[in-house]
Amino acid sequence: MGRYKIALLVTLLTAGLVVIAPAAQAAGTQHLHFEYGPVHVLRGQNVIQNSGSIPKPAQDGWITGFRPNLILPDGTVPPVDVIHLHHVVFLNTSRSDTTRPGLPERFFAVGEEKTRLKLPKPYGYPTKASDHWALNYMLHDLVNREFDVRIVYDIDFVPANTSKPLHNVTPIWMDVQNGSAYPVFDVHLHGGTNGKFTYPDDATNPYSGAPLNEWTLPSAGRLVLTGGHLHPGGLWTDLYLERGSQTAHLFRSTAKYYEKAGPVSWDVSINVTTPKWNVGVQAGDVLRITATYDSSQWAWFETMGIMQVWFAPNETGTDPFALSTSQMKGKLTHGHLKENNNHGGADDPTLPDATALPDGSATTTVDITNFLYQPGNLLHATAVPTVHAGDSITFDNLDAPASGYGTWHSITACKLPCDKTTGVAYPTANADVEFDSGQLGNNGPPTAGRLTWNTPTNLAPGTYSYFCRVHPFMRGVFRVVP
Repeated sequence: MGRYKIALLVTLLTAGLVVIAPAAQAAGTQHLHFEYGPVHVLRGQNVIQNSGSIPKPAQDGWITGFRPNLILPDGTVPPVDVIHLHHVVFLNTSRSDTTRPGLPERFFAVGEEKTRLKLPKPYGYPTKASDHWALNYMLHDLVNREFDVRIVYDIDFVPANTSKPLHNVTPIWMDVQNGSAYPVFDVHLHGGTNGKFTYPDDATNPYSGAPLNEWTLPSAGRLVLTGGHLHPGGLWTDLYLERGSQTAHLFRSTAKYYEKAGPVSWDVSINVTTPKWNVGVQAGDVLRITATYDSSQWAWFETMGIMQVWFAPNETGTDPFALSTSQMKGKLTHGHLKENNNHGGADDPTLPDATALPDGSATTTVDITNFLYQPGNLLHATAVPTVHAGDSITFDNLDAPASGYGTWHSITACKLPCDKTTGVAYPTANADVEFDSGQLGNNGPPTAGRLTWNTPTNLAPGTYSYFCRVHPFMRGVFRVVP
C-alpha cells in the first residue's frame, strides 16, 4: 500500500478508544516506551492530522498492553482544559482493517478518557518487525497559546523468541458510524426517552444505506475483550449479537464520572470486560453496537460511540445466550486523573451577569476575531447587542481562512448567565433554547464547511448567552427585542 494512498485512507479514521482487563503478564514481557513528535500545535488548533512512520517494536512478537498519553517538553501531562488528546488511532498499514477492509488496520486507539489496553492471558496482538505503523490524531488546543507536545505510548511486548507462542487476537473495530470520514452524531436536549438518547435507535434516518453499526463475523471463534469509547455526556455503549431471530446482550461498557457536576467532562473512566468474559461466536453472527448519552439537561455535539472487540479465531467460548452475571461484570480502567483537576464553574469577576446589563446598539453582524466575539463578547461587557425579533445576526469567523487550516470557533447556547470560570466541566450546552453553529471553518472534518452562521429567526424576545465549545473561555451574549 503506497504512502499516498495510506494518507488518503487514514483521513477516514477519527475516534478514540482502548480497553484494559486485569491479567498476569506473559513470560518474557518487555516494557517499551515510544514517542512521536514533537508536534507543534498552533493556538486554538483543532485539526485532524496524519503521521508518517512511527516508532514500534523492532522484532516479531505480541503486544499485550498499550498505554498512550500526551506530554509537554518538561515531561508533564497538560491539563485537559488547556490541551488534550482528542484522539489518536494507531494504524498497522501493512494489514487491512477487519470491519473496513479498504482501510489500514485500526489496532489501537485512545481518546481523552485514556482507557488502557491489557489483553487477558494468553492472548496477544501479533506484530512483525516488517510492519509499518502510522497515526491518525487530533490534538485539541483549547486556549490562545501555542504548544510543542509529544504523543507517547508504553507497550507491553512479548518477543517471539522469548516465550511460547501466545494466542493471536484480531481487533474488530465497531463504530456507530463506522467508515465515515468523521464518525460523529449530535444529541439534542431532551432527545430520546426519559432523558437518555441512544444512537442509532433514537435517531431519525441515521443511515442512508446499510447500518454502519453492524458487522457480520466471517468465521467462528471467541471474543476475549471489549470496551467502549464515549465523549462527555456519554453513559454507556452496548454490544449485541444477533443469530437468526435471537439477540444476545454481550456487554454494557459504562462510563464512571468522577466529575461532581455530573456526566459532563473528561473526568471519567470506562468500564470494560474482565478475563471472565468470553463469548463463543459462529460464522454469520452479527455484532451490533449502540451508544447512549444523557440528554436530560444538555445537548452534545459531535459525539461518538465506539467499541473495539478482540477476537481469537478458531477458539470456543461461552454460549452468548448463556452469559452469567459475573461474566458480564466489568472493571474500571483507572481513577480520577489529575489533569482533570480544574473543573471550573466558580465565580468569575471578569464576566458580568448579562441579564443585568442594558440594551446595546442593534447589530446584524458579529465578527469572531482573535478569540473574541465582536460585538457581544461577555468579557468586561457593559451592554448587550440587540436584534429585532424575526431578524438574525450573522456570525463570521475571521480567525479562519476561506479554506485550509485555521482556528475554528462555534456559537453554542449555554444557560444564562454563563458567567462562571472555565474548566473541564464548564460551560456546557445546557441552555433551555438550543442552538449550535458547528465548528466554523472550511477544511473538511471537523469543520462545518462554512465560515458564517445565522442565529435562528424564531427566537423569542430575551437574552441569549453562548460559548465556543472549541475554546470554552470564549463567551458571548445577544438580546432579542420586540
